[in-house]
Amino acid sequence: MKLHLTTAENNNLITGYSESYIEVNKRRHTGSLIVMPQELILDWNVKSFPDLSEQHLSKIAEFNSEVVLLGVGEKHQFLHPKTYQALAAKGIPIECMTTAAACRTYNILMSEGRNVLAALIL
Repeated sequence: MKLHLTTAENNNLITGYSESYIEVNKRRHTGSLIVMPQELILDWNVKSFPDLSEQHLSKIAEFNSEVVLLGVGEKHQFLHPKTYQALAAKGIPIECMTTAAACRTYNILMSEGRNVLAALIL
């Protein structure tokens, strides 16, 4: 699916996605990644939802985002509360949703000027 937004004001914009890639600013990426308005992390080494650990989410907590969107893949799943303890300790909410839904939600929140982080599992 291709996504279009008229203005991203020099922020990272998710411009397309499928089950095999995520496109940020019209560049395709084929692995799990972290997208923030001003930063793109391509070495988020999560192969699948079951691989997600406390350490992965502790790394995300260091960015002090307003909200974290966790794209868990094609099928909606929930995290065990212990897994996101580092985020909860900082008062950072995490929303689990399919990766496609996380891509769409990220663009909306980013365009509103929110300090959003999307951690997307392919």
